[in-house]
Amino acid sequence: MDHRNKTRVTEFILLGFQNEKEIEVLLFPAFLLMYITSLIGNTMIILLVCGDYRLHSPMYFFVANLSFLEVAITSTVVPKMLANTFSLTKRISFVGCLTQSFFYFLLGSTEFFILAVMSLDRYIAICNPLRYAIIMNKQTCIFLLLGSYVGALLSILVPSILTAPLPFCGPNIINHFFCDSGPVLKLVCADISLAEVADFISSAVLLLGSLLLTGVSYLYIIVTILRIPSAQGRQKAFSTCVSHITVVTLYYGSSIFIYVRPKKENVMDVNKFATVLNTIVTPMLNPFIYSLRNEKVRESLSDAFKKCVGMMTNSRALRSEK
Repeated sequence: MDHRNKTRVTEFILLGFQNEKEIEVLLFPAFLLMYITSLIGNTMIILLVCGDYRLHSPMYFFVANLSFLEVAITSTVVPKMLANTFSLTKRISFVGCLTQSFFYFLLGSTEFFILAVMSLDRYIAICNPLRYAIIMNKQTCIFLLLGSYVGALLSILVPSILTAPLPFCGPNIINHFFCDSGPVLKLVCADISLAEVADFISSAVLLLGSLLLTGVSYLYIIVTILRIPSAQGRQKAFSTCVSHITVVTLYYGSSIFIYVRPKKENVMDVNKFATVLNTIVTPMLNPFIYSLRNEKVRESLSDAFKKCVGMMTNSRALRSEK
């Protein structure tokens, strides 16, 4: 097919939840509240881990980086989605769309690598506790973190290279609230079979591969925990894994449903709400999962709150004396 005489697309229209306009307007305050809660909660986790020596351990190092990724991912998608809720045009530029898609998948892929690394950290802590401090030293943690970003970049590199030069010559309406790969590829006026296969294989290898590593780690963890003689010891060991297992279940469940399916037609509305779970709900829940279930984080948060109250009280006292 000759595309030279066709007008090239310079911008896209993000439909969002336009088919359910009343629902979209009602969801706006809920999405805004969840986004703000996610930003505050995850930033709080980062500050606590950075500022409290009690949280200077590999597990909390990765928790803080997971929180950073949560902030970055939600900020890549949600502000534009909220801005388009009451917009008449719902436009996003061609470059802006591809940039949003690239960073969403780069950060999201990194998150799955981080979750797999966190399961490895728990495996070493429970199955090989005497060597934990030696194995999971500062250099190892930094290497695993950088490896997660490099692995994520490599995992999306081929689909990105195959998608970038494809011609977009109309229509330009994306049936989603952000530039997801599936809806964007449907707008290409050329053969997209190779790009779709690469996208599917990349998603399957990333999600199922990291899930396999996580599953194997927890298989060994469960076996080790069951060998602990005391019930209290088993409960204590398992409690360090509950938060991570909860987050893993939420992320992998929705992501595998969205991306690891050869046929994705006629389920776009379901995909939208599954993506909401990934981009808004789970990032909002992450700080609560890791803080409310974790004694050290609760203690650190309590001490930080007391310090803030003390500083405010002292400041008022000084002003009253003047």
